[in-house]
Amino acid sequence: MAALIDSGTSVRDALDSAAIAIAAAGCETPKLDAEVLLADVLDVDRARLLTDRDLTVAGPAVRAFQDAVRRRAVTREPVAYITGRRGFRHIELRVDPRALIPRPETELLIEVALALPPRARVLDVGTGSGAIALALAHERPDLEITGSDVSEPALELARANGQRLGLPVRWLLADLLDGMPDEFDAVLANPPYVAEGERGTLAPEILRHEPAGALFAGPDGLDTIRVLLAQLATRECVRFAALEVGAAQADAVAELLPDAGFREVRAERDLAGIERVVVGRRP
Repeated sequence: MAALIDSGTSVRDALDSAAIAIAAAGCETPKLDAEVLLADVLDVDRARLLTDRDLTVAGPAVRAFQDAVRRRAVTREPVAYITGRRGFRHIELRVDPRALIPRPETELLIEVALALPPRARVLDVGTGSGAIALALAHERPDLEITGSDVSEPALELARANGQRLGLPVRWLLADLLDGMPDEFDAVLANPPYVAEGERGTLAPEILRHEPAGALFAGPDGLDTIRVLLAQLATRECVRFAALEVGAAQADAVAELLPDAGFREVRAERDLAGIERVVVGRRP
């Protein structure tokens, strides 16, 4: 990062130097990471970095960018935690280590939920940053949406996102459905589904920085899903359930849904072709 020491460094030189450092750390998208971090520091969009020839990295921005690149390269902190925000569907969320960073594949839960009937009462279990609940509230303002989480710090983040976005979501502290009112028509969930044996395969960004409680769920990754489905079996008012699952888990989860009373079961594929969301309906 020596190229950033002098004030007035060109954007191109700053990006090249940063990308080299980030690539050397083993990050998969060094050029993109450098661009996102520099755009954040300079408070411009990424397009301007490439088109504004008069733009330089100077003054306080020098140290701020150096610090951001150090966090990315040395500690492998996720870019979203460094910038403090992440786009999800048509909204932008504040994110930090209190909750998982929303992933593009989770947007599939919103896609399947858009078909819910008017004024349906929807529960987003394990809401984290509030991504699912808030994105759905943004696109289907007629729905009555509640977000719940076992983590009070995560709920604080979700509440703050809801207040900033001005979206009417109710937030409840709960361990899955324990103590929850029996009033919901639909349940959505992106539960922990990583098997304990896969811990060593995760990227440092995930393993070092994202909350383990939102990731791991027993030997096969299905412990949390089993508990949730057992709870749903006693809640006949829930006519629709959609669960995000890991790669190669869809068949196993689809086999569990009928025992919870869901007869119409299907799996939806994400953009990578992976069966990512298992949907069940009660006839």
